Amino acid sequence: MRIALYYLIQCTWGAVQSTLGLIYFIFHFSEKHYLYHGAIVTEWNKRSSVSLGMFVFVTKEPYFYNKLKSEYTREELSQRLLVHEYGHTIQSLILGPLYLIIIGIPSTLWGFLPCCNARRRTKNISYFSFFTEKWANFLGEQVTGQKSMENLMID
Repeated sequence: MRIALYYLIQCTWGAVQSTLGLIYFIFHFSEKHYLYHGAIVTEWNKRSSVSLGMFVFVTKEPYFYNKLKSEYTREELSQRLLVHEYGHTIQSLILGPLYLIIIGIPSTLWGFLPCCNARRRTKNISYFSFFTEKWANFLGEQVTGQKSMENLMID
């Protein structure tokens, strides 16, 4: 019942981002896919990960593994990243059509703008300290009961 409700809300209230996610899914149909708490997860060969409605796209090889391998296994980091990205799907459930404006755009800018990258590096700020990412960590952990990315330094 909960999964059916998850899909219903993602396909109505979260229709914009779920439609974008479906387009990404179609373009990456040949990649590995599986379900995670109702979300459709695709492991892709991109460096970054993204959540669009009920669709989650996670990197096959977390680029930050080499920086953190003394503390975490690759599998643990991949699982934590999945919990984080799943948190974004919960944000989509809550915010609906406002998700891309409140979460998607700020998160993308925080992750990819050179000035933001430089600020994170010079001031030793975790990518996951930004409000969109911190909230995704919290929601992912609350819903799944698993650990998320916390304030790991990945840059």
